[in-house]
Amino acid sequence: MSSYSKPNNGEEQLVCVTGAGGFIGSWVVKELLLRGYRVRGTARDPADSKNAHLLALEGARERLTLCRANVLDYESLRAAFSGCHGVFHVASPVSNDPELVPVAVEGTRNVINAAADEGARRVVFTSSYGAVHMDPNRSPDAALDETCWSDYEFCKRTDNLYCCAKMMAEITATEEAAARGLQLAVVVPCMTMGPMLQQTLNFSSNHVARYLMGTKRTYPNAVAAYVDVRDVARAHVLAYERPDARGRYLCIGTVLHRAQLIAMLRELFPQYPRHGQV
Repeated sequence: MSSYSKPNNGEEQLVCVTGAGGFIGSWVVKELLLRGYRVRGTARDPADSKNAHLLALEGARERLTLCRANVLDYESLRAAFSGCHGVFHVASPVSNDPELVPVAVEGTRNVINAAADEGARRVVFTSSYGAVHMDPNRSPDAALDETCWSDYEFCKRTDNLYCCAKMMAEITATEEAAARGLQLAVVVPCMTMGPMLQQTLNFSSNHVARYLMGTKRTYPNAVAAYVDVRDVARAHVLAYERPDARGRYLCIGTVLHRAQLIAMLRELFPQYPRHGQV
């Protein structure tokens, strides 16, 4: 990844990234540091060894601090956002646990209002392609764009509660930002792949690992959209830096049939088990 200049106004702006230690959050932090920002990252436990990779990033010693915050703890968010020009709300539970749906929604409500209370000018919210494409009534020939939404009842009925959570959280972010006069840009990444900065497998990487290790022995006759995590991180920062950026921005690199993905993995990693049948 190439280096970038500092923000356009020449200042080392202070911004906050929620969920800084996660897959996408880590790359957003890295991208911001490369561009000269001062970054404050939130974590449930900043001293946990799983966040050590953040402190090793280029520029982290001079311009990164980690602070303890929980999206359900409003005062901890206000403390984290104090003095920040902008906030990147990346943190979100990745689970179909029904109890985590209100966590995603209320956590987002808290983030938007805490950012407004602390005088942040702009928020970039990380949504998900799961909030866009899950609609069985949409024609397979229809082109998806930023106006498309998943069918909430279908997602709920099929236990895709993560999609429900991201839909409700994005709607909440949009409504709360409008009510508080905050500038809001929404990045909507699809299945996010690429090198990991953190030590543990995330959901997207585990998706590939199961094929590599042979633990997932079949694949569906379906296509999926994929994007490089580094492009997702750049999209977040570009959405923040463009003063006219508003609304949703789909972040998609390519669309592959699952058979194409398996073929690519076999070519790249011939030493791994050759499993995966339709």
